[in-house]
Amino acid sequence: MTLAQQISYIIWGLAQDRRRGGGNTMPGGDQEPGRYYVGVDVGTGSVRAALVDQRGILLAFADQPIHKWEPEFNHHEQSSEDIWAACCVVTKKVVQGIDLNRIRGLGFDATCSLVVLDKQFQPLPVNHEGDSHRNIIMWLDHRAVSQVHRINETKHSVLQYVGGVMSVEMQAPKLLWLKENLRETCWDKAGHFFDLPDFLSWKATGVTARSLCSLVCKWTYSAEKGWDDSFWKMIGLEDFVADNYSKIGNQVLPPGVSLGNGLTPEAARDLGLPAGIAVAASLIDAHAGGLGVIGADVRGRGLACEGQPVTSRLAVICGTSSCHMGENPMASIELARDVFHSEHRRSWTGPIPTWKEISKDPIFVPGVWGPYFSAMVPEFWLNEGGQSVTGKLIDHMVQGHAAFPELQAKAAARCQSVYAYLNSHLDLIKKAQPVGFLTVDLHVWPDFHGNRSPLADLTLKGMVTGLKLSQDLDDLAILYLATVQAIAFGTRLIIEAMQAAGHSISTLFLCGGLSKNPLFVQMHADITGMPVVLSQEVESVLVGAAILGACASGDFASVQEAMARMSKVGKVVFPRLEDKRYYDKKYRVFLKLVEHQKEYAEIMKGD
Repeated sequence: MTLAQQISYIIWGLAQDRRRGGGNTMPGGDQEPGRYYVGVDVGTGSVRAALVDQRGILLAFADQPIHKWEPEFNHHEQSSEDIWAACCVVTKKVVQGIDLNRIRGLGFDATCSLVVLDKQFQPLPVNHEGDSHRNIIMWLDHRAVSQVHRINETKHSVLQYVGGVMSVEMQAPKLLWLKENLRETCWDKAGHFFDLPDFLSWKATGVTARSLCSLVCKWTYSAEKGWDDSFWKMIGLEDFVADNYSKIGNQVLPPGVSLGNGLTPEAARDLGLPAGIAVAASLIDAHAGGLGVIGADVRGRGLACEGQPVTSRLAVICGTSSCHMGENPMASIELARDVFHSEHRRSWTGPIPTWKEISKDPIFVPGVWGPYFSAMVPEFWLNEGGQSVTGKLIDHMVQGHAAFPELQAKAAARCQSVYAYLNSHLDLIKKAQPVGFLTVDLHVWPDFHGNRSPLADLTLKGMVTGLKLSQDLDDLAILYLATVQAIAFGTRLIIEAMQAAGHSISTLFLCGGLSKNPLFVQMHADITGMPVVLSQEVESVLVGAAILGACASGDFASVQEAMARMSKVGKVVFPRLEDKRYYDKKYRVFLKLVEHQKEYAEIMKGD
């Protein structure tokens, strides 16, 4: 084990020891029970909130749907006013009946959608209709296709930190689209462009500081160098350079840092919370999920990642889309000194290491976003893979099938969700064979909304091969299964790209809505050949948001410490290794599908 690995392991071990009672991490320790934190998560279709205690246990939960508009194909919009109103509804619900004086902190996470406000912080339209109520371009919006192509053609050095190719889901192409298409009604009037998580923290505190997470992951900001003037000038957005980036953020704070004077009186009234409580610099929703799941203690679970640094873990946050979070440490000298002055110091005979000795080089993975420094866990480099549609794709395949009305009726009769019913139906029709073998001649390529990673090709399309004339419930169930498998094969492809670049991943940590689906979880274990760890609290994204509030309150010394105390393992699902040969063959077919799709495109381009 190298010196850097030893220090990384000692730091991680110290956090785990404290979690198990080996250290008193809170100002009052466990002698002051009843400290609560509120986490608010804004997803694609709803806002959710939870009241979480210092052990990471959810005490209350509420959710509220939010509106979405699709005025044109690939145009997806929301309203910041609608989203804030939903935040107020759910937050008031989760604190009903409790002593508000025990609430110590508030943390927000949200999708990486673009919020546009004028100089007086009023909404501006992001649409041709001029509807200022719709002032958010959603993360999954693909209107800026030509803009992202032009940005990628520049080959600018900032692109090396997004896998070599910028995604249409990021903010620079969307900003350029607004300048080129809505100059008079939006661009010239704009005073502030926020990532949605930063809009929420501003709304709560009046502080316009941006989270390092948002700016590094979606806006090309560098944690080490700041903004790159040459990039913005090269792509035609020199406006931001001229005003010292005031419209997109010239004060940047790490996630979990307390903002300003805490919750403003006006926001406190809106949310039903005490004025002045700590409000944290925010996270993107997937990153909050990673924070809430990846730090759990796995001792005694028979996992390869036990006793290993966090670098052996991959957090997979599965919802409308999926994100795959892998960490690579760069421990600070200050943190190392803290460790070496702890009880672990007596077991170390060498000198206290220098910064260079304990740092690791960032890992660049072609087609995978990052490396991003301190974007999720402080002092760690983050690589982020992803699939543009997962939950949305499953819904699309199931709801578009001719047997869907029959499925709805039968699921309702049993008081089940359609997916719980499909899972039980698959068990009925599998007979003596494993469920996964039902798709032996049905294969799906899942990029119905382009490939986010590792191919980073938004022109790719979905594919299904092996269809028959039958359209009954059996046919629907098997198509659903093949779609779930395709998503798991996509995860395998991302893992292999990360491993080829230098990551050492042995265990998956799943959270998000799809992690509640046992078929989805088992297919990920079987197809990747890795065990899947599920959190004790299924709402890991909300735990991650609450961890931010806990850090902002000062109740924990660091994000790592809060992760170690507030993340807990629930169930572990192991792969069925006896099925490995079958899934290896299906994976070969999976890779052939995209190879053939590219060949078809070349044929059609030819003479």
